[in-house]
Formats: sequence, C-alpha cells, structure tokens
Amino acid sequence: MSSMIDQPTRDELQLSAVLHALSDPVRLRMVRYLAGAGGELSCGSLDVPVTKSTCTHHFKVLREAGVIAQRQEGRARLNALREDDLEARFPGLLRTILSAADELQPAGVSE
Repeated sequence: MSSMIDQPTRDELQLSAVLHALSDPVRLRMVRYLAGAGGELSCGSLDVPVTKSTCTHHFKVLREAGVIAQRQEGRARLNALREDDLEARFPGLLRTILSAADELQPAGVSE
C-alpha cells in the first residue's frame, strides 16, 4: 500500500520556500542525489553526513517547500524530485542551482 505525504500543490509553491530549502548544503546534496537518480530513492539510500533524525528534518523541509514528493511504501519512505512542478512554476531555477552546485562540488565527493 502506497500513500502520498502532504505537500504543497504546484500553484502553492513559493520561491522563498524553495530557495530556503535549497540554501542548506545537506539539503542541496540530497536534491543533487535525487536529480541524478532520475526516480525515487529511499531515505536511507542517500549518503549524507548527518544523523537519521537530522536527515528526516531535511526531507521534511524539502517536502514542505515542494522541492520533493514523498510517499510511504510499506516501511520505506520514497523521495522524488518535483522537477516538472518546479520547472513549470520557476522556469530554469532548479537547473541553474544544480549546475552551480555541480561546479562547486561534484556529486558523490565528500564535503
């Protein structure tokens, strides 16, 4: 049984919330992993240098800002980047931020 977790609709996405969510280096790293995955990833499959509870907090910030979608699948929580919604609402924003982040720190390299 799969169930979506509450998140803002496309029309409810706010630029300030998205920028705040992406301003944290750990959350930006999480988003880069999701962008590279091209699909859903479980919370535990992302290599981030924080505790599980802190990781949960970061996922919540990203979800509440509308950057990611989360759904519960059995005991796993799956995460996907809301690329289409972000592109429709803020054209080019995510691509620009991810490109800038890639130039500073390639994905998979420890910070």
